[in-house]
Amino acid sequence: MNMKMIPEINEPDFELEVLRSAQPVLVNFSTAKSQTCRKFGPVLEEVAAEYQGRVKVLKVNVDANPFLGFWYGIHSIPTLLWFINGEVRAKIVGTASKEAIFTKLKSLNS
Repeated sequence: MNMKMIPEINEPDFELEVLRSAQPVLVNFSTAKSQTCRKFGPVLEEVAAEYQGRVKVLKVNVDANPFLGFWYGIHSIPTLLWFINGEVRAKIVGTASKEAIFTKLKSLNS
């Protein structure tokens, strides 16, 4: 699988897709140029498939959306932010195993 399966959103869509979402949202802040972000893609695809219908998984390209990166204090990529009811509830900086992501999601959704 590739990261194209995870929808990419931009600043104009962020409020509706993330902050007003009825579902929890996992946002991957990354860049298209980053080798690490590309290698991390398949892990996020597995997470998205596992939680389909329960957690919305999206990505934001911080090169194309610098305001979002600034607003959420993104200093390293990839960075994952979990939003529940429009609020950041958890953060992982750097890559993580799908098991670590599953553990975090389960703790937040229970």
